Amino acid sequence: MRRFLSGNALSLFFLITFLLALAGQSLAGTAEYNDQQLAEGGTPISWAAFVTSSDFAVNVAENWQSEYLQFLLFILITAWLVQRGSPESKKHPEQGFSEEESRTGRYAVPGSPAWARATGLRRHLYGNSLGLLMGAVFVLSWLAQSVAGTAAYNRQRLAQLQDPVGWDGYVMSGDFWNRTFQNWQSELLAVLSMVVFSIYLRQRGSPESKPVGEPHETTGENT
Repeated sequence: MRRFLSGNALSLFFLITFLLALAGQSLAGTAEYNDQQLAEGGTPISWAAFVTSSDFAVNVAENWQSEYLQFLLFILITAWLVQRGSPESKKHPEQGFSEEESRTGRYAVPGSPAWARATGLRRHLYGNSLGLLMGAVFVLSWLAQSVAGTAAYNRQRLAQLQDPVGWDGYVMSGDFWNRTFQNWQSELLAVLSMVVFSIYLRQRGSPESKPVGEPHETTGENT
């Protein structure tokens, strides 16, 4: 057990803190929702009712889709574009595409995944599996945001004696795109900051940083 915990400490830390943050969001969201209900003369609801509501679902989904968009873009764009001096960048655009550099096919090494040794579609799918997964989660969370957002938006409209809108009407609305761009811009700014600041600043011991004494112009993680 100790070996498992030490060998998976990083993922376990983020899993636990994610669950704690999600629980905190649900409790704070319930309190905020009930405060609004009381202010409008409505009836408070339970925690269980709130976490299964469209209001909670749309807030969670819109954050998830923006996070996975960030990872999707970063994974794909860094395959083609370079930032001189950043440890988040490859050293040159062509790096990593050849079979030898990718260790696929006849260049596979002992311990390489079976699909890296395969040919045709299997190797192509596995060679792009990380981007495909991130893209799939982004699309699914975007759809979840749009569906839950439609329900939450219509609940507000009905409370104001306005006609509900369909899914397509909500997806074209200012409310949907205000929520969406609000999250996208913050995620893209965070990535930009990491790429640029890591050129000149260091964090001792972190794999996200160059060694403390490495020259600023050194590019790539393998320094």
